[in-house]
Amino acid sequence: MSDVVKLAEIRGWPANCCHADMLHKIRRLFTIKSRFEAFLVIFGLAQGATWRGAHYLETYPGFGGALLFAACAGAVFIAGGMILDALEMRRALI
Repeated sequence: MSDVVKLAEIRGWPANCCHADMLHKIRRLFTIKSRFEAFLVIFGLAQGATWRGAHYLETYPGFGGALLFAACAGAVFIAGGMILDALEMRRALI
């Protein structure tokens, strides 16, 4: 038994206040569990990428800005595909 668990028991805290349990609960908050949550994350990434791309178009007018804008959009497509693939792989393992 670790020192943290012993201290929790001495103080009369519930067992779920232990460090490892709390970290597990916090990690579960940031886990994408459904396709709906995945699409929300992808939507947020797309919003940020279009804002960044618009900033690039202002800063670098012409072909350079358009190329950077396309790179931002392409990164969202790649990240979104990987998020959805990872979600499907996780479902296959369960």
